[in-house]
Amino acid sequence: MPAISKKGQQMPASPIRKLVPFAEAAKARGVKIYHLNIGQPDIKTPPQMLDAVRNIDFEVLAYSHSAGFESYRRKLRQYYAQHNITLDYTDLLVTTGGSEAILFAMFSCLDAGDEVIVPEPFYANYNGFSMAGDVVVKPITAKIENNFALPPIEAFEELITPKTKAILICNPSNPTGYLYSKEELATLQKIVLKHDLFLFADEVYREFAYDGAQHHSILTLAGIEQHAVVVDSISKRFSACGARIGTLVSKNKEVIATAMKFAQARLSPPTLAQVAAEASLDVPQSYLKEVLAEYENRRNVLVAGLNQIPDVFCPSPKGAFYVTARLPIDDSERFCKWLLESFNHNGETVMLAPASGFYATKGLGKNEVRMAYVLNENDLKKSLACLAKGLEVYQQEVMGRVLVN
Repeated sequence: MPAISKKGQQMPASPIRKLVPFAEAAKARGVKIYHLNIGQPDIKTPPQMLDAVRNIDFEVLAYSHSAGFESYRRKLRQYYAQHNITLDYTDLLVTTGGSEAILFAMFSCLDAGDEVIVPEPFYANYNGFSMAGDVVVKPITAKIENNFALPPIEAFEELITPKTKAILICNPSNPTGYLYSKEELATLQKIVLKHDLFLFADEVYREFAYDGAQHHSILTLAGIEQHAVVVDSISKRFSACGARIGTLVSKNKEVIATAMKFAQARLSPPTLAQVAAEASLDVPQSYLKEVLAEYENRRNVLVAGLNQIPDVFCPSPKGAFYVTARLPIDDSERFCKWLLESFNHNGETVMLAPASGFYATKGLGKNEVRMAYVLNENDLKKSLACLAKGLEVYQQEVMGRVLVN
C-alpha cells in the first residue's frame, strides 16, 4: 500500500471541526447541541445578494478573469475608500475565500524554511496554510490576563532571525476578539521597516468593532505600502460563509503580480459567488449597523454569563465575534469531547473549540476554549446553563477520578 506523504501526515486537524463526529453521534442520540464552536453566523444574508444570484440571466456559466470581475474590483475600491484606504482596482485580487488569499500571500512572499511571527492564540488554519507552504510559524504568546494585547516590541525582536520574513496578525482577532490599537499597529510598523519584513493582516472582521472602538487597517500606515498585505472576505461581514469569496490586497505590485500566477493556476474564483459579492456592495449601511448592535449585545450576554460561572475568566473583546475563556478544567480537548460524548443537561449540550488548537506553543491553551457568539441571546443563555452544569459534573466525575487515580 503506497505511503501517505509526510506533509499530509503532519497537516494538523482543525480544532474547530475535528470534534464533528462526536457532535453527529450526540445528535443521533437525540441530544440538542448549541454550536459555539464555529464562526457560522445565524444572521440572514442580505436579500440583495441572494436576489442577484436568482436573477442571473447567463446563458453560459463561464470562467471569470483570474483576478476576479473587474466590475467587482472597481466597486471594492470604493468600499475601501470609505475606510480611508486609497487603492487602485489592480491592487485587488479576488480569491476563493479568505483562506486562498492567505495561501497566495504566503506562497508569493515566503520560501520554504522562511519564518513568520504570529501572535498566539491565532486562527488555527494558519498552521495548515504554513504547512502547505513549508513555512515555519514562530509563535509569540499574548496573555489572557491582559486581554491578549500585542506583546511588547522586545519580544518580537528576540524572535527575529535571518529567516524571519513576515509578521502575521488577525485584526480583530479570531479566536480572541482582540482589536489592535493604532499604537500597537505603529509598533508593528517600526518592526517591519527596521527588519524589512512583510506585514500580513487578516482583516476579515473589520466591520465588527464594539464600544465605539475603531478598526485601523495596516493599509493606512504610512511608509509600509510595499510591506503590507491584507486578507479580506465577505464571509462574516455579510453572513455569506458559503460564497467563498475573499480578496488579497496590496499596493506592492510585485506581490499582486506574483499572486496572479497562483490565481491563474487555479483558473478563477467562483462566478456565481462573485455576482453575490458584487451585490453586497449595494447593501445599505443600516444592515451592518443592525448586525453590529446584535453582536455587541450577544457579546455582553456571553461575557457576563461566563464570568458569573465559578472560576471562569473571560475578558471582554472589542471586535470580531469570538471570546477565548479560561475554564477550571485540566484538558480543553478532553473536556470539549466529553461535553459531546458523555454529557447532556435536560437533553442539551454545547459544542466548544479547544483553545489548545489555536496555540503553536505546546502545553498552552489546555484550560481555555474558544466560543463564537453566533447564536441568538436565548440560545446563548441556554448554552451558558449547559456549560455551567457541564463544568460542575466534569469536575466531580472526570477531574475527581483523575485525581484519585
